[in-house]
Amino acid sequence: MSGITKAALFTLAVPLLAAPALAADQPPGALALKRVLLSTGGVGYFEHEARVSGDAALTLEVRRDQVDDVLKSIVVYDDRGGIGTVDLPGQEPLETAFRELPFTPQDLASPTALLNAMKGAEVQTSGSRAVSGRLLSVTEEYTQLPNGGGTVTRNRVSLMTAEGLRQLVLEETDSLRFADPRVQAQLDSALAAVAGAAGKERRRLTIRTTAPQADPGTERTVRVAYVVAAPLWKATYRLTLPESAPGSAKGTEGGTGDLQGWAVLENLSGDDWKGVELSVASGNPVTFRQALYSAYFVNRPEVPVEVLGRVLPPPDEGAVAADVMAKAQDSAVRSRAAAESGAPTAMAAPPPPAPAPAMSAPFAGAMPQRAAETTPAESTEATAQVLFRYPQPVTLANGGTMMMPITARAIPAERLSLYQPNTQPRHPLAALRLSNGDSGETGLPPGVLTLYERLGGAAAYVGDARLATLPAGESRILSFAVDQAVTVDRSEQPSRTLSRATLADGVLQLTVTDRQTTTYRIAGAAGEDRTVIVEHPRRSGWELVQPSDGAAPDLTADAYRLPVAVPAGQTVTLSVALERPRIERFGISEMSPEQVRAYASSTELPPVAREALAKVATLRGAVADKERRVGELEREQAEIGKEQERLRQNLATLPRDSDLFKRTIAKMGEQETRLDGLSRELATARKEADTARNTLRDQVRGMTF
Repeated sequence: MSGITKAALFTLAVPLLAAPALAADQPPGALALKRVLLSTGGVGYFEHEARVSGDAALTLEVRRDQVDDVLKSIVVYDDRGGIGTVDLPGQEPLETAFRELPFTPQDLASPTALLNAMKGAEVQTSGSRAVSGRLLSVTEEYTQLPNGGGTVTRNRVSLMTAEGLRQLVLEETDSLRFADPRVQAQLDSALAAVAGAAGKERRRLTIRTTAPQADPGTERTVRVAYVVAAPLWKATYRLTLPESAPGSAKGTEGGTGDLQGWAVLENLSGDDWKGVELSVASGNPVTFRQALYSAYFVNRPEVPVEVLGRVLPPPDEGAVAADVMAKAQDSAVRSRAAAESGAPTAMAAPPPPAPAPAMSAPFAGAMPQRAAETTPAESTEATAQVLFRYPQPVTLANGGTMMMPITARAIPAERLSLYQPNTQPRHPLAALRLSNGDSGETGLPPGVLTLYERLGGAAAYVGDARLATLPAGESRILSFAVDQAVTVDRSEQPSRTLSRATLADGVLQLTVTDRQTTTYRIAGAAGEDRTVIVEHPRRSGWELVQPSDGAAPDLTADAYRLPVAVPAGQTVTLSVALERPRIERFGISEMSPEQVRAYASSTELPPVAREALAKVATLRGAVADKERRVGELEREQAEIGKEQERLRQNLATLPRDSDLFKRTIAKMGEQETRLDGLSRELATARKEADTARNTLRDQVRGMTF
């Protein structure tokens, strides 16, 4: 065991919300950072404390980029009082401050821009010319200096006064102020907002708590905590092995090594850590961000404004006498009948809609919501993680880096060699099997490990390794060097075995077993024994059938781990076989004669199967001969057709009384005679081929084995 004791390094699963004694010099109502927990999830837990009495408003400043995380995770614990509200400035406080002002932040860039933005405002000047009036404009003037000394810029202000339009030079006045106190107050507010936002990357939160009703004056502790992004802390280890006895077998002795673990972390929170309780957590928590500090508006559909229909009375065209009303009524009856039958008629103007009912008065005196009192849960065990808490207060300046010890203990370490063909095909790797016992020890987070070995009373560097997460009760193999004293030769031999064959309904089904045999020849070290762990690759759908004796091998995600004892100076052979059964199906009628003959001659099949397949091969050969004859006749027929087409083209260009014309006609006659014969032969050949295929099909359907 190294010189640092385990008890002095860490305490596991300490409740982080248990409050230590506050510093005596801490002023009441001030929030002070007391606890920091850094997680391997890339976040940090920061807890502040304050002693308050009565109703209290606590302030806390956080970086602008942390506000989303703070709004998502902030929690307030008040052991006696209640939780009120938490408020902070808006995301864009400068834009909000200028939203109701008659000028913009850009107008404050110069007096000219501001005065032009405030046209119409009443101003008063003092100096050699005291003038009071409303602003019209401010224009720049350029005056040439004597003797070529350059130009000077002045601003001419135009005012509308009671006496009329007057002008003055801004640079010649002692002062200019706005006569309306409200305008002056707006300007003061805008300048204060600009000063507050200049270079400001932090936001101030105000946390309000309420005093207990039973005893409002009692002093109490308030804790404010949140989770924000933080640099990932890293675990590093140092393992020192004892000196090996001369001639001892590496991998056969059970020994221990002195393990030291350290956490490497940074303070990039933006604030110094002064006497904080520091913890680190190893786990894989679910963490995410959400833009809670941004304002979102819901898109709403736009509906047209309801407008009452306009009533337009028709013009009066005069009245008719009473004796004509009967005819008009008769005409109206006929018009109604036409309307009922579908004929178009004139529509009367609709009556004006009824007036809308008056809206009821809004509800008054809504019930106020009462802030619920929260009691933090005490926990003595971490959930899905391992906690390491440093027992002493820690001070670390912002931007600083520190190493914190997290473990120091003896751990079982077995020496062995690990052969990984993809890493080093000729030599195994020198390795250690670390076992994290289940006697109350905690799990170890992943990290890098530096290995030392004692030689002659002094420690010597051996190599580096990577340690994956090591829970309690499990073990890990760590490779740190190439073991060149051991050589491995590997050869592979694939094979295929037919284990079953069936024939039914013309389908040949074969059950085939593929076998992949790998032979490892391991030449041991000359001076010492070795235990070599061979990692043989696993293959999906394949089963390990050799070696078949002994206990089942260890399994990784993609390999079998097969231990082999290799005596000093000797060569040991390990055979590893994987098998995979599969089924092949063939339609006998569609197989070529050569394929059928190959299966018929296979010694793996029983005699009855070979005899049936040999008969099928004979019938399949007969079918192939008939089909070949049909093909030959069809090709000859096609060739004669092409030749006749050529001869017809030649005849069109030859004189009818020439000898060549006569010979061509004679040749075409011979070809016509041959085509007639081919047609008869082709019909016979096709019939014979169909007969052969039917015979093959009938024979195959009747075969079973």
